[in-house]
Amino acid sequence: MFENIAPNTFEALINSLEDAVILDVRSEAELIDGSIEGHIMIDINSPDFYAQIEELDKEKTYLVYCRSGQRSMRACMELSDEGFEKLYNLAGGIKAWNAYKGV
Repeated sequence: MFENIAPNTFEALINSLEDAVILDVRSEAELIDGSIEGHIMIDINSPDFYAQIEELDKEKTYLVYCRSGQRSMRACMELSDEGFEKLYNLAGGIKAWNAYKGV
């Protein structure tokens, strides 16, 4: 399972968790819309998405985002199915993050 969280809670987790991994599941081209510092990118639409997530540490906490929150929600479901347990989806994606940050 995973939890949908607001940008302020997402930021609080980034700042408070030592094991947090910020996972951007958009395409590289979408970086033009901005990104969250310290993120790693694994495009959910990439043919090797599953190969890439197999390399991730299932013990860590994953803070997942995309453009609007839909693909990251799908990614959280896929990660959950693969045995990841600490998953948080940024509701509204980078669009909500940018609005929260005043960008």
